[in-house]
Amino acid sequence: MADRTAPNCHLRLEWVYGYRGHQCRNNLYYTAAKEIVYFVAGVGVVYNTREHKQKFYLGHNDDIISLALHPERVLVATGQVGKEPYICVWDSYTLQTVSILKDVHTHGIACLAFDLEGQCLVSVGLDSKNTICVWDWRRGKVLAAAPGHTDRIFDISWDLYQPSKLVSCGVKHIKFWSLCGNALTPKRGVFGKTGDLQTILCLACAKDEVTYSGALNGDIYVWKGINLMRTVQGAHGSGIFSMNVCEEGFATGGRDGCVRLWDLNFKPITVIDLRETDQGYKVARGENSRGLSVRSVCWRGDHILVGTQDSEIFEVVVHDRTKPFLIMQGHCEGELWALAVHPTKPLAMTGSDDRSVRIWSLIDHALIARCNMEEPIRCAAVSTDGIHLALGMKDGSFTVLRVRDMTEVVHIKDRKEAIHELKYSPDGAHLAVGSNDNSVDIYGVVQRYKKVGECIGSNSFITHMDWSTDSKYLQTNDGSGRRLFYRMPSGKEVTNREELKLVQWASWTCVLGPEVNGIWPKYSDINDINSVDANFNNQVLVTADDYGLVKLLRYPCVKKGAKFKKYLGHSAHITNARWSHDYQWVITIGGADHSVFQWKFVPERKSKEAVHIATQETFADSNSEESDSDQSDVPEMDSEIEQETQLTYRRQVYKEDLPQLKEQCKEKHRATAMKKRERAPGSGVKLHFIHGYRGYDCRSNLFYTQTGEIVYHVAAIGVVYNRQQNTQRFYMGHDDDILCLAIHPLKDFVATGQVGRDSSIHIWDTETLKPMSVLRGFHQLGVCALDFSVDGKRLASVGLDDNHTIVLWDWRKGEKLSAMRGSKDKIFVVKINPYLPDKLITAGVKHMKFWHKAGGGLIGRKGNMGKTETMMCAVYGWSEEMVFSGTCTGDICIWRDMFLMKTVKAHDGPVFSVHALEKGFVTGGKDGIVALWDDTFERCLKTYAIKRAVLAPGSKGLLLEDNPSIRAISLGHGHILVGTKNGEILEVDKSGPITLLVQGHMEGEVWGLATHPHLPLCATVSDDKTLRIWDLSPSHCMLAVRKLRKGGRCCCFSPDGKALAVGLNDGSFLIVNADTLEDLVSFHHRKDIISDIRFSPGSGKYLAVASGDTFVDIYNVMSSKRVGVCKGCLNYITHLDWDKRGKLLQVNTSAKEQFFFEAPRGKRQTIPATEVEKIDWSTWTCVLGTSVEGIWPLINEVTEVTAACLSNDRKVLATGDDLGYVKLFKYPVKGKYAKFKRYVAHSTHVTNVRWTHDDSLLVTVGGGDTCLMIWAHEPEGHREFKLCDSEESDIESEDDGGYDSDVTRENEINYTIKALSSNMRPMTGVKPHLQLKEPSVDERPPVSRALPQPEKLQTNNVGKKKRPIEDLVLELVFGYRGNDCRNNVHYLNEGADIIYHTASIGIVLNLTTSCQSFYVEHSDDILCLTINQHPKFPNVVATGQVGDTGDMSATSPSIHVWDAMTKQTLSVLRCFHSGGVCSISFSATGKLLLSVGLDHEHTVTIWKWQEGAKVASRVGHTQRIFVAEFRPDSDTHFVSVGIKHVRFWTLAGRALLSKKGVLSSIEDARMQTMLSVAFGANNLTFTGTISGDVCVWKEHILVRIVAKAHTGPVFTMYTTLRDGLIVTGGKERPSKEGGALKLWDQELKRCRAFRLETGQIIDCVRSVCRGKGKILVGTRNAEIIEVGEKNAACNILVNGHMDGPIWGLGTHPSRDVFLSAAEDGTVRLWDIPEKKMLNKVNLGHPARTISYSPEGDMVAIGMKNGEFIILLVASLKIWGKKRDRRSPIQDIRFSPNSCYLAVGSTESAVDFYDLTLGPQLNRINCCRDIPSFVMQMDFSADSAYVQISTGAYKRLVYEVPSGKQVTEQSHIDRITWATWTSVLGDEVIGIWSRNTDKADVTCACVSHSGLNIVTGDDFGMVKLFDFPCPEKFAKHKRFLGHSAHLTNVRFTNGDRFVVSAGGDDRSLFVWRCVHAPH
Repeated sequence: MADRTAPNCHLRLEWVYGYRGHQCRNNLYYTAAKEIVYFVAGVGVVYNTREHKQKFYLGHNDDIISLALHPERVLVATGQVGKEPYICVWDSYTLQTVSILKDVHTHGIACLAFDLEGQCLVSVGLDSKNTICVWDWRRGKVLAAAPGHTDRIFDISWDLYQPSKLVSCGVKHIKFWSLCGNALTPKRGVFGKTGDLQTILCLACAKDEVTYSGALNGDIYVWKGINLMRTVQGAHGSGIFSMNVCEEGFATGGRDGCVRLWDLNFKPITVIDLRETDQGYKVARGENSRGLSVRSVCWRGDHILVGTQDSEIFEVVVHDRTKPFLIMQGHCEGELWALAVHPTKPLAMTGSDDRSVRIWSLIDHALIARCNMEEPIRCAAVSTDGIHLALGMKDGSFTVLRVRDMTEVVHIKDRKEAIHELKYSPDGAHLAVGSNDNSVDIYGVVQRYKKVGECIGSNSFITHMDWSTDSKYLQTNDGSGRRLFYRMPSGKEVTNREELKLVQWASWTCVLGPEVNGIWPKYSDINDINSVDANFNNQVLVTADDYGLVKLLRYPCVKKGAKFKKYLGHSAHITNARWSHDYQWVITIGGADHSVFQWKFVPERKSKEAVHIATQETFADSNSEESDSDQSDVPEMDSEIEQETQLTYRRQVYKEDLPQLKEQCKEKHRATAMKKRERAPGSGVKLHFIHGYRGYDCRSNLFYTQTGEIVYHVAAIGVVYNRQQNTQRFYMGHDDDILCLAIHPLKDFVATGQVGRDSSIHIWDTETLKPMSVLRGFHQLGVCALDFSVDGKRLASVGLDDNHTIVLWDWRKGEKLSAMRGSKDKIFVVKINPYLPDKLITAGVKHMKFWHKAGGGLIGRKGNMGKTETMMCAVYGWSEEMVFSGTCTGDICIWRDMFLMKTVKAHDGPVFSVHALEKGFVTGGKDGIVALWDDTFERCLKTYAIKRAVLAPGSKGLLLEDNPSIRAISLGHGHILVGTKNGEILEVDKSGPITLLVQGHMEGEVWGLATHPHLPLCATVSDDKTLRIWDLSPSHCMLAVRKLRKGGRCCCFSPDGKALAVGLNDGSFLIVNADTLEDLVSFHHRKDIISDIRFSPGSGKYLAVASGDTFVDIYNVMSSKRVGVCKGCLNYITHLDWDKRGKLLQVNTSAKEQFFFEAPRGKRQTIPATEVEKIDWSTWTCVLGTSVEGIWPLINEVTEVTAACLSNDRKVLATGDDLGYVKLFKYPVKGKYAKFKRYVAHSTHVTNVRWTHDDSLLVTVGGGDTCLMIWAHEPEGHREFKLCDSEESDIESEDDGGYDSDVTRENEINYTIKALSSNMRPMTGVKPHLQLKEPSVDERPPVSRALPQPEKLQTNNVGKKKRPIEDLVLELVFGYRGNDCRNNVHYLNEGADIIYHTASIGIVLNLTTSCQSFYVEHSDDILCLTINQHPKFPNVVATGQVGDTGDMSATSPSIHVWDAMTKQTLSVLRCFHSGGVCSISFSATGKLLLSVGLDHEHTVTIWKWQEGAKVASRVGHTQRIFVAEFRPDSDTHFVSVGIKHVRFWTLAGRALLSKKGVLSSIEDARMQTMLSVAFGANNLTFTGTISGDVCVWKEHILVRIVAKAHTGPVFTMYTTLRDGLIVTGGKERPSKEGGALKLWDQELKRCRAFRLETGQIIDCVRSVCRGKGKILVGTRNAEIIEVGEKNAACNILVNGHMDGPIWGLGTHPSRDVFLSAAEDGTVRLWDIPEKKMLNKVNLGHPARTISYSPEGDMVAIGMKNGEFIILLVASLKIWGKKRDRRSPIQDIRFSPNSCYLAVGSTESAVDFYDLTLGPQLNRINCCRDIPSFVMQMDFSADSAYVQISTGAYKRLVYEVPSGKQVTEQSHIDRITWATWTSVLGDEVIGIWSRNTDKADVTCACVSHSGLNIVTGDDFGMVKLFDFPCPEKFAKHKRFLGHSAHLTNVRFTNGDRFVVSAGGDDRSLFVWRCVHAPH
C-alpha cells in the first residue's frame, strides 16, 4: 500500500520569465538597491540585473494588477484581483510582508500610490463605484473612503507639494480631491474650451498646483488648480499610458512605442523610439505598423526602464539612447498552452497564441531563440534525438522545425480542429498527433511524416497521451474523462486489458489511471487538473490545475484525496507542467498570465539545509490555505474532543434579532397595544447564587482575581465567587452563552466572549462589575478563545465563523489592530507571545500556527511537524521562541520557533489545560490528574489525582466520580484551582487535600425541578442521569446526588416532603426516599418521556404522571396501583396542576391545548373559562388560560413560554421562556401582552421555574446551560433593588403626553437635498433651452438702412461709465433657522459674538459692530450647531448638514468642525446618517463629538473629530431622536431623547451600551415624547417633555416629575457649566407669572420666569444659552433675543421671516433699503447700511409680491387670496385695496410713468388699473389668452408695453392699457424695457443650464446698467451672467448658500447690492457687487 503522506521533497521558485504588461500600467520601478521590481501573475519579482538573480514575493493569492513604490524605495505595495482582494506592503530586500490591508475593496485594486512622507497609501477599487480609500498602512486602518467615479479610474497620485490633496483620472474625467477629517471631497477638472473632454490615462503632480496628465489622443493636458491651463499637443502619436516623475523631470510612455523625456517645466528633452530597436517580439515579426506599446516607464538618473504591452522590459541608458537593452521577455497576449522540454539539454520550448515559439535556457535563465509562425500554437514536442521540434496549431495543422536553426521541415494540415497534444515515440520512429476532432493520427518520422495510422475511439477531444517504453502502445485521455489504449502504429484499439498489465509507460502525463487517482479530491468529479508529469526516479508527481496551484504528490498515488504540498504563484489556470530532462527543474506555464515559471526541485532534504530554505518555503506553503500537507491518517479522535468540535452554537433566533421582530409584530398588534395593559408587579428578584460551571465544552476559563476571589463563567453570566463567604457576584452584561474567559495580567479585569450573530467580547472589572470596553463587529456566531498580552494592552480573540477569524485588539480603544482567517477547522486556543506582543500562536483541530502582525493583517505559518495533531492547549515558555502545546493524545509538544523539538508523554488521553509557572508548568488532562513539571518538561515533580477519598470536609458538595476530566487549571494563593468537565470547581492544596467549591450539573439539559414543601431545599433531575438535592440556605451546597439509569425530565416532593418522585426519559418513574434517595417503588408503563409528575395536595394520596405519549396516569401512592388514565389529549403533555381538593387536574399540551380531568378515574371535564378562574388551584405551573393570557410575548412565533410558577401568596407569576428570559408578572395576568419585569441570566431556554415554600427565593433551571440559579425575591416597598437590571416591557404605551404642531412638524419634516430638488412652481411645457426656435420671417440683410436696434434695456440712474459686475460677495443675511431646528444659538468670546445658522451657512454676529461673518463650506442645509466648551478648544464649532445616502460621497451628510473666528475648517466627518445629522454634542474634554442621524435607525455615532475617526456607532431608536448630549463632566456618558424615548448611554471602548429610562418607580408615570435634556450633579438628568413637564432621573431611574414647568412643550434646556443653573425654554402664552423662558436652580426646584417682549400671542422658544448675566434666546419666529438676567430687559438681535417662502422682493428706487413679503403675512422693511429690520407690517394674510412705485412713495402688495393693497410709504396708511381675483397675485408693477398698475395672477390674467383716477382702483382692461399662470412682468421704458413670462415657458408682449397681444417679432425686438425680470426670452436663453430637467430657473433680474443678469433657481444657486446671453449654456459664476428654491432676486439702486430671497430657508441674502475696474 502506497504511503498516504505528502512527499518529503519540495519545489522552490527559481525564475519567472515575463512581465505583466497587459491591462496594467506604472508597475515597473528601480528600488533603492538599484534592483528592478515588477510583477507577473500572482508573484512580486525583484530582479537584480547585475547578478541576474530574482527574488520573489508570494504573499498574494490571485493576480497582482497594481504596484506602488514607497518614496524611500525599499517598500512596495501591491494590489490584487479577487472577490476579497487585499493589498500587501512588503520589503523588496527581505521579501517579508510589512502590512496587509483588507476588507474594503471588492473585485480588485486598480491603482495604488504612496504620499510624499510614505505614511499614507491611497488605493482605488475595481468595484462599480471605483471606491477610493486612504490608508494609514502601517496600522492597516482606513482613514477615509469615498466613491471615486462612475467609470474606471486609471491613475491616482498624491500632490507631492500640498498635503492632503490627491488627483485621480480615468474614463472621460479628472478629479482633484482634498482629504479633511474622514472626508475625501472631489472637484471635477474643468476642460473648458482649452481641450476636449476625454479619457485621461496617467498623471503627475508638480508644484504650484500644476498637474500634468496624459490623454487618450496623445496630448498632454496641463492643469492649474482644477482648470485646464494648456495642452502639449501631439506629445505622443496616441494614448499616453505612463508618466513618471523624477528629480530631472518627467518621462512619458505611449502606445506609439516612444518614450519622451521632459524637463521640470515640461519642455521636451529627448525621444527614445523603441520601434527602431532591433530586438523584441514585434520587431522580429516586422510589425512596426502596430508596433510596440509602452505601458510603464521609470526614470532614475541616467537609466530608464520601459515595460511594454508584450511582456518585455527594456533598459535604456540616456546618453546611449539608441541602444536599448532587452532585459526580460515573455510571451505576449493570448493563452500560453504549448510546453516541451529538450530530451538531453537544459532547454524548454514554449509556444503560444501570440504565434511565437521560444526556446529558453534553464541554466542562463534567458531566451535563446524565437521563431514566429503563421498560426497560434497549442502544443509542442521534441523528438527523442532532440533534432526536431513539432508544433500543433490551433487551426488543425502541425509544423515540424529543426531545433538548431528553426527552419521548417514539414507543414501538414489533416484536421480542422486545434491540435491539443502531440508526442514522439520513445524509439523516435513515430509522432502521435491528438486533435480536438476526437482522433489521434500517427505519422512516420523517417517517411517525411507520412500518415501511417489513425486512432478513433474517443467521442471527445484528446487531452493527454503517453507512449509505452517499447513504443508499441499509446494511452490517451479525452475530454469526457475516458482512458483508452491503442496498438501502435496501426492505431487499433486495445479492448482486452490483460495484455496491458505488463506495459511500462515511457512517460506519464495523463490525468486518468490508477497510478494517479490520488490527484483528485475524494468526493468531487471536477476535471480542473490540466497537466500532470511523473518523475519516476524520485517517485513524485507534479500537477497543474485551474486554480493556479502547482502540487507535488507521491507517485504512484492510488487512493483519491492524497496528501500533497502546494505552491502558489500562477494566477489563474496553469496549462502545462513538465520535468526537465534531468529532473532538476519543473517548468510550469500559465494560460492567462502567459508566464513561464521555473521551479528548482529539492529532493528529500537534509535537516541542515532545512534552515536555509525555511523562510521562503514555509512562506509559500503557509499562505496557501489548506495544504493538508504532511498529514497521514489522523489517529482516532478523543470522543470528548469529537463532541466539542461539532458544537456550532447556532441559534434560531439571536437576541440581536429581537428589536426587529418586535417591530414587525408591533405592526400586527397595534390594536391590542392600545388597550390598557396590566402593570408590572411591584416586587422583583435579584440573582443570588448559581450552581454551575461551564466545563464541558470550554477550557482554561477559571482564575483567581487580585483579591483572591475566583472568577469563571456559566450560562450568560460572569461569576466572581468569594470562597471565604461562599457568596457570588455577577457580571450580567452578556445576553447569551459565554464561551471563553481570559484574565488581565494584573488579575483585575476579565475578558469574556459570547455567542451571537455579531458576537461581542466584554472586558469588565471584577471589583465593580462594570464593563470597561465592549468589542464587536468582527466575529460571527461566537467567540471561542481569548488572550491578553503581557502588558495587558492587547487582546487576541478567535471567532466561531467558518474561517475561525483571529482578531488582535487594542481593547481599551476598542480598535481592531489586525485580523486574519485562522483555519477551516476549530481553533481551541490563542496565546500572545509574552516577549513580543506582535506574535501569537493558535492551536486547534489538526492545527498549530505561528502568527505575526503585519499592518491590518496577520501572517501565519504552520508548525513544522511530521503529522499535525489536534492541539488542545498551548503556552509560551521561558523565552520568546519556546512554545509548549498539549495534544489530544496526551503528549506535550515542545516547539522552538516553528519547529517541533520533541514530545513528552504527559497524560493518558488529551491534555486539556497547561499553565506556565515561574519555574515550571502544571498540566491537567482527561485522566483526572494534575501534574507539576520542571521548566523543561524533563521530569514530573508531583501529581495530584482528583478522588473522592481526598475530598476535604469543608467541601460544598460531592464528587460524582473519581478522576473527572480536567478542563481548567490555575494557580495562585498557594493553591491549584481545577475545573472539571462535570461542572465542578475544586481547590487543591499543595499538600494534598481537595476542597470542592462550586458544582452544577454536567452536560445535558436540566428540566426537572422541585422545591421542598417546608424546607429550603430543592431537587433537580437532568439528562446527565443524576438526581441531586441542593441546599438553598446560605451554605449553598449539593447535599446528595444519585445516579439514575436514564436521564430524567421532572421530579416532585410529596406534600410531607418525605418522598420524591422522579420521571425518567424511558417512560418509567420512581419514588425515592427524599433523604437517602433510595428507591421506594418504581413503575414502567409508558414508552415516551415522562414530562411532568405531581402528588395530589393534602395527604399526597394520588400521584399524577404525565407522559409524552399524551396520557396522564393516576396512581394510588398507598396501594402502589394505577387507578386511572386521563385520555383525550392529542399531543405531548407539558404541564400538570392539581386543585386544592385533589379532585381535579389541569393539563397543558405542546399544541397549546388546555384540558381538565377528574381524579382519580381520569374522566375528562369541560369547564368554561369563567369557572376555571374561580377554582382554587393547589399550584399553578400551567402556561395557558385566561388568567395567564398576558404572559405570551409579542413575538410568540419564535419563542415559547416553557415554564411558569405562581407564588404561594398568589401575587406574582414567574415565567421562563426559550430566549433565556425570566419574567415576573402581576397575577392574574389578564389581557394580552402584559407588562413585566425581565431578567437575563440564563443563556438559552429556561426549562423550569419554582418559588420556594415561603416565596423568599425563586429557583430556575436552564436547559442548554445546565445551571441552577437562585434568585432572592424582594417584595414591594423594598427600595434599593430599583437599580437592578430588570428591563421594562416590550410595548411602550401609545399615549405620549400630548400633541404639539411644532413637534409633529419637526418629527415629520423631510429635508430636501438641494441637488435633488424639483421645481417649486407647477410649470408645464418645454423648457426654453429645449424649444426649437422658429426662424423669424424677415432675416434682415447684413447691411441695413433701418435704424440701429434700440437698447434692450433703459439704463437709468447709473453714472456715465458703465462697468460690468465681476463678482458677488456675501455681506449680510437676514434670517435664522428656528422653526425646525433647536439649540442652535450660542455665545462666543465671553458674549462678544453670537453664532447661529440659516440655510447652509454658519453666521457669527459681532454684537458691538453688528457685522456678520460667514462659514460657507457646507454643501447643503445646516440642521444643528454646537460649540466646544473646553478651554483647550476655544471657538471651535461643529455643524451638521442634510445629505442623501450615507455612501461617503460628496452628497452624503457631513459634520464640519471649524474655527468660528478664522472660519478655517478643522475637520470634515462624512457620515452614514442618511438623511442628515440632526443633533451634535462635544464631550467634556472636547475631543469627542456625538452625532445623531435622521436615518431610519436614528443612528448614534461618536467621533474623534480631530482625526476624523469614527469611534463607535449604534442604532438609536426606531423613531426620531431630537437631541443627544454628553454629560458635561464626561467623555463616556450621554443621554438621548426623542419620540417616546429617553436612553442613557455609555461608551465602552468602541461599543455603545444603553439603558432605557425606567419609569416604574413613580406611580402612573408614562413615557412621553422627550424634547430636551439638561444635567445636574450626582448623576442627575433632566428631560423636558411635550406636555410641559420636566422629568428628573437619577442614573436611569425616574425619581421626580416637575409638573408643568412650562404650559407647552419644553423645547430646549441649557446647563450652565460654571454655576450649574439650568435655563429652560418652551411654548407658552406670556402672562404675569410665567413666560416661555425660565431660569432654574441646580435641582430644578425653584425658578424665575422671563417674558419675551415680542408681541406674539404665543412665545415658542427653540434655543437657549446663558452667558455672563445674559440669556440668549432663539425663537420659532426666527428672532434671536438677548435677555438681561437682572432687569429682564429684552433686546432683539436678529429678525427674520418665520414662515416661508419669501415671495415678494422690492428694492427702493433710490435708497439702500428693500421690502420683503412672505407667506407669514408680514411685509418687512430692511436697511442694508444699518444691517437691521426697520419696520414690519402684519397684513393678516400671506403676501405674494411687492413693488415700489417709480418715485418710491408708494408700495403695492399682492396677496395670496387675490387681493392687492397700495400703501403710502411715509405713513404706512392704506391708500387703496381691491380684490378682483380669487387666486394668488403673482406679480404687481407700477408703470414707469406712474399711470398704470399691472397685476398678474394665477388665473392666467394681467389686470390694468389706472392710478390717475384715484384710490377706488377700477380695472380698465386685462390681457387675455395667457396660456398659464403669470410669473414675472416688466414694463417698457415708455409704459406702452408689458412683457409677461408664464408657467408654460412662454414669454408674451401686450400693449398697455388696451391689453392687445403683440405678435410680430420685429416689433418686439425694437422695444426698450424699463426693467427685465423675466427668465424667458431669446435674450436670456443662456441662463438655463443643462441639468434643469426637474428644476427651473425661478427668478432673474437685469442690472440697472444693463450689462449683467443675476438669476436664482430651484437648486438654491445665485448665478451671475452677462446680459444679454442669447447663446445656450452661457458662462457664469455661481454663488451658494441658500437652501433649495430661490424665489426672487433684485439689484438695489446703482447696482450696489443684489438681494436674494429664499423659499425653503426663509432668509434674505444681501450680496455686495464687485464691479470690474475701469
